[in-house]
Amino acid sequence: MPNIVIIGTQWGDEGKGKIVDLLAENADIVARFQGGNNAGHTMVVEGQKFISHLVPSGILQGKHCVIGNGLVVDPAVLLKEIDYLAEKGINTGPDKLKISEKAHLIMPYHKAIDNAREQKKGDNKIGTTGRGIGPCYEDKATRRGVRFVDLIDETVFDERVRTILDEKNFYLKQYFNAPTIDPDQVIDEYKRYAERLVPYVTNVSVELDQAIHKGEQVLFEGAQGTHLDIDHGTYPFVTSSNTVSANACSGVGIGPRHIHGVLGIVKAYTTRVGAGPFPTELFDAVGDAIQEKGAEFGATTGRRRRCGWLDTVIVRNAVRLNGLTGLVITKLDVLGGQEVIKVCNAYDYKGETLSEFPTDLKIVADCKPVYESLPGWDEDIRDIRRREDLPENARRYLARVEELTETPIDIISVGPGRQETIVLNNPLT
Repeated sequence: MPNIVIIGTQWGDEGKGKIVDLLAENADIVARFQGGNNAGHTMVVEGQKFISHLVPSGILQGKHCVIGNGLVVDPAVLLKEIDYLAEKGINTGPDKLKISEKAHLIMPYHKAIDNAREQKKGDNKIGTTGRGIGPCYEDKATRRGVRFVDLIDETVFDERVRTILDEKNFYLKQYFNAPTIDPDQVIDEYKRYAERLVPYVTNVSVELDQAIHKGEQVLFEGAQGTHLDIDHGTYPFVTSSNTVSANACSGVGIGPRHIHGVLGIVKAYTTRVGAGPFPTELFDAVGDAIQEKGAEFGATTGRRRRCGWLDTVIVRNAVRLNGLTGLVITKLDVLGGQEVIKVCNAYDYKGETLSEFPTDLKIVADCKPVYESLPGWDEDIRDIRRREDLPENARRYLARVEELTETPIDIISVGPGRQETIVLNNPLT
């Protein structure tokens, strides 16, 4: 049975949550493999909006959900989310949700350092969410992290927190002139979290392997987008984890032979939250109109998203980096009403045409998008359920995206609701 990875192709906020929720109907397990609560997935089911940050989107379909070892988890946020979903009648008990014993915990000192750094940088800040994601991944890399398996053993947890805080408090006080953190308060706080979360903790790698061998289908859910990847994104304006499809394996503990396809989510235009390069960004009334109609505000931060025309240079980059087998076009309805719709197919760099995204951000800053213009449409498409029933100009737009990316479109989202979707090819059926 096929196991599919869902990946964002741009800078996040492509609408992955809706697509995971939609495809979860045909999956047995939905597994999140990276990131933390610096990402938000918004789903609309029967007119009701749900926002998740850590719990995989498949929870709305009643599927078994997994938080993999590739995540960094703020236990307070996770418990709040579990309770929020439970209040809405969604089963979020240990029988439905599992947490990898190898996942790292976000600690209070991670958030304190995150915010202190941004304040110290002033105008040069990267635009972090301040949720401690980066500092937690740092500690993971330098072997100073605290994992859920440590939370289970009170003696180990106590010792690790006290040892680590000796260094963190020195750093906070001497370098940032920021308040220090009381280890006793941290230990007491996290013991309370442990009382509720320990029943969720398990060896996710083993459980997924057993499920796959029984023929169960797994949907792997990524967060953020390809161009926020720590290695392959617009560094340093990136997140702190690998967002590309290859991390689906290491982020939950399975081998690559168990992956059978990768779907790339492409917003019909391009958005970005926070700082960083954005060649097709619009600073005019068209950009404002797209931002307003698309309700482009971050699900996690509430920040206004920067908006621009679709950039197929970065989408092609995502096709290569992720090995995409299909595309999902989201928010196509938002482009309705535009007389002309532009698509970037290359960059002009001082008279040279570039078809690939440059690594050097100084070069990117001097790149001008090479656009082709397509006629728009006025029709409301939210009730359309077949590609052939879309307005002719909408069909031409989609066909051109397929040509420029050399990748077939499997799904088209024409509205925020679960049913407002045209499914051309469901890779799980």
